[in-house]
Amino acid sequence: MADAFRFSGVADLREAFARGEVSPLAHVEAVLDRAETAGAELGAFITVDRAGAIAAAKEATARIRREGPAVWRDAPLLGVPVSLKDLIATSGLRTTRGSWAYRDWVPDADPPAVERLRAAGAVIVGKTATSEFGWSGSGNSLLTGPVRNPWNPKLSAGGSSGGAAVAVAAGMGTVAVGTDGAGSVRIPAAFCGVVGFKPSFGRIPYVPTSPENLSHLGPLTRNVADAVLMTAVLAGPDPRDPYSVPSAPGEWDLPAYGGRPLRIGWIDSLGDPAPEPELRDIACAAAAALAEVGHTVTEAAPPFADPYGVLETILAAAEAAATDPAAAECAAPGRLRVAELGHRLSAVDLSRAERDRAELTERVRTAMADVDLLAMPTVPLAPFAAELDRPAEQVSKGRLPWLAWTPATYPFNLTGQPAISVPAGFTRHGLPVGLQLVGRWRADATVLAAARDLERVRPWAAAYDRLAATAT
Repeated sequence: MADAFRFSGVADLREAFARGEVSPLAHVEAVLDRAETAGAELGAFITVDRAGAIAAAKEATARIRREGPAVWRDAPLLGVPVSLKDLIATSGLRTTRGSWAYRDWVPDADPPAVERLRAAGAVIVGKTATSEFGWSGSGNSLLTGPVRNPWNPKLSAGGSSGGAAVAVAAGMGTVAVGTDGAGSVRIPAAFCGVVGFKPSFGRIPYVPTSPENLSHLGPLTRNVADAVLMTAVLAGPDPRDPYSVPSAPGEWDLPAYGGRPLRIGWIDSLGDPAPEPELRDIACAAAAALAEVGHTVTEAAPPFADPYGVLETILAAAEAAATDPAAAECAAPGRLRVAELGHRLSAVDLSRAERDRAELTERVRTAMADVDLLAMPTVPLAPFAAELDRPAEQVSKGRLPWLAWTPATYPFNLTGQPAISVPAGFTRHGLPVGLQLVGRWRADATVLAAARDLERVRPWAAAYDRLAATAT
């Protein structure tokens, strides 16, 4: 019976708990079994916390029996299994950061996001795989090896929140939390066919703060409603993150389906490589479907030149500052090359990059004066081989092209705008394609509302039944 709720969203799962069709304990035990079997085959988890999850599920089961459905007013995630990317610290639970050097680290305090999840009643199943410190667009690390795509295990799940996307796509938990510094929530969401939301910078406190001011926390879910709920739970200021911002009252109560007509600008490509024609056409058709609920979709020109050089300088400097020379012998070779580049940069290089970043932000703000959203393919290509950190046909630009292959994601880390990847369809080979919607600065609710509208006119939930029947 518990396995029948493998792909249920939060709302359906809570109803099942309330009706007694399944208990949080039985459901979480089934999730743990999948995490330890299919999760191991796909490389989704670094640590599965069976003891902690069962204890939390028992407590949730007892509380629901005592208090009934009213319990979810104060604890909206009570009994819901959640996974956390292993860059996110967890008190009393190993947090490796995807690094061999941290393989035994057990933090003694939770950051705000984890505190809020626990307060909301979430059951933390475990820590999902990531590349070392999230350095690449895959989830691979020396600790876990490849993170494999549930639709085709020979291929990459993307990253660096690859394990989180796999856990959600393959039913190893209801929702997950990832981090996104250049696309690390949205890339694996596109590759694995799930929803990946990067809120505006500062929406969700990020502790410890990222020195490059690029990193965001964001949910990965199977439906938009769960992304909204997770954002509502996680958002809001905290003094430990001086960049965190408050939410307005009722901000996460989305307008009615097909509410205010939105002006959406479709962009074929934001840089090199341009999207493969099949992916472009699938994403474009999904964006066009938003016209069915009254939104206007028109072609738009790219509002900026590819800012990869800006990203490369800022990230390389941050990696250099974070790299411990004593731990270099057990670090990912690709990440070491990034840090070496950072050590060759000057203060002038970094200052120029920050100046260019500010100019980019203003350019996008001006360009979006006449549109509410931008729409484009999330990534330009289908998943590459699972063992690789980047596509074999990596384009060569900048000094190190480790993230250059994803030109539609990293610009919006530089600008701090909200962006979401939602399932748009499948290639002829049965691989998911993502559509990215980007909103104005702090217009998070607009992005989520448009994604919800698309989900209504182009529902993708049935895809998970197909995945259950065909995937590992």
